[in-house]
Amino acid sequence: MTEHRMTEHRMAEHRMAEHRGTGHQMSGRTTDAVPAPVPVSVPGPGPVPAPAELRAEGLSYGIDGRHLVDGADLYVGPGETVGLVGPNGSGKTTLLRCVYGTLAPTHGRLTLDGRDLAGFSAKERARRIATVPQDGGAAFELTVREIVAMGRSPHKRFWETDSAADAALVDQALARVGAAALHDRSFAALSGGERQRVLVARALVQQPSLLVLDEPTNHLDIRYQLDVLSLVTGLGTSALLALHDLNLAAYYCDRLYVLRAGRVVAHGTPHEILTPELLADVYGVAAEVGVHPVTGAPTVVYLPPGAGAGAGAGADADAEVEVEADAGEGADGDAAEEVRR
Repeated sequence: MTEHRMTEHRMAEHRMAEHRGTGHQMSGRTTDAVPAPVPVSVPGPGPVPAPAELRAEGLSYGIDGRHLVDGADLYVGPGETVGLVGPNGSGKTTLLRCVYGTLAPTHGRLTLDGRDLAGFSAKERARRIATVPQDGGAAFELTVREIVAMGRSPHKRFWETDSAADAALVDQALARVGAAALHDRSFAALSGGERQRVLVARALVQQPSLLVLDEPTNHLDIRYQLDVLSLVTGLGTSALLALHDLNLAAYYCDRLYVLRAGRVVAHGTPHEILTPELLADVYGVAAEVGVHPVTGAPTVVYLPPGAGAGAGAGADADAEVEVEADAGEGADGDAAEEVRR
């Protein structure tokens, strides 16, 4: 990016950050700066902050007399990865927006390392909290590299340009999310999955102490879902993320908060939270929950409507097939193997 062009974009970012409280607003959507980085092999522009402690106490947000978040209590310990789960419209995104500052809570308070977030300036909040939104919007006509470089903006003075260390952070972040080949592409021309990876890269160069992600696996194929969440949880920073995929949440999150109609209805470890009873109550679905033999994490298998009552019978039938297969091995091993398949 040329110095003149970078200055123009920094001026725009500055105005947006002052107006919205943090991050960058593009095409009418919030695309606040995002997650934290990993250590780099070249001298960086500063040390990576220690992971933060986030606490929400009685947090509420309402509009037109309706509570979108209602009295939520939440805690993210230093270095923890905490997931928000719940059906559509349960308040997950609204709660995250209160955390990263695009919405101001109507009641309750949020603290970061014991300090009330309401007392943070827009730039200070952006230094400490990075965000990956659900959809990054068109983001003007900037290249991928320019979008990722925006993650350094909270650490810059108004007229300051990027240094060699900043450029190295951008290069490494793009490589980490598998987007190095996209560096000179227009961000607006990318697919949804490509945009999501670029926004995660922007987060990596921001170097926050708290990472907030709203459906970070949106639009991603399976490989990049796993890659992005492995990257996020491996950074060592604190992370709060909303996820729809309960199996991913079970594997990658230390603890879960379940929201329904704006209220926290359950919280605890994935093993404590993900039960057939809770899934039936909150999501209205029948499911079987087991423990994966390789990962040790809870594994949720959803059942079609009407299949819940017969789940036990189905399990017995499966057991009978296994017995028959074992019995058949002596007489016809090939046939038994086919049954198992």
